Amino acid sequence: MNRDLAGCSSIIETGVPRIDQQHRRIFELAATFADGGDQIRMMKSLAILCDHVKTHFREEEEMMAACGFPGLAMHRQQHGECRRMLVDLLANAMHLSLDQIADEVKRLINGWIHSHILTADLEYAAYLKALRGGEPGAAAA
Repeated sequence: MNRDLAGCSSIIETGVPRIDQQHRRIFELAATFADGGDQIRMMKSLAILCDHVKTHFREEEEMMAACGFPGLAMHRQQHGECRRMLVDLLANAMHLSLDQIADEVKRLINGWIHSHILTADLEYAAYLKALRGGEPGAAAA
């Protein structure tokens, strides 16, 4: 799993430094699930991952609102979908094996989040680039 997650992180750059840094951290946290461990470590790691993703979504939405991104409502809806998946995973994790938890994290990160970055987040980055005259990272300052 570690190799799969690390491979994705190299193709998810949006050009918005703050967002890219948070995305890299999400993939780094998810990669730790490949290392195994005990139930307590796995649950702590899952809680940390969930908190980081939720914080990232909130900050990303704040950045979008600040620049008047027209796709914000749809983006919020998509983030809500992922938040529900994370809450479900956290709630069900106690009834899953460690391998099942790792597989679910991999599915969520390599699937939903990776796809979201490549579509919705890149749409936001393109909007920023146009808004800032070709400098998407300028809005992050």
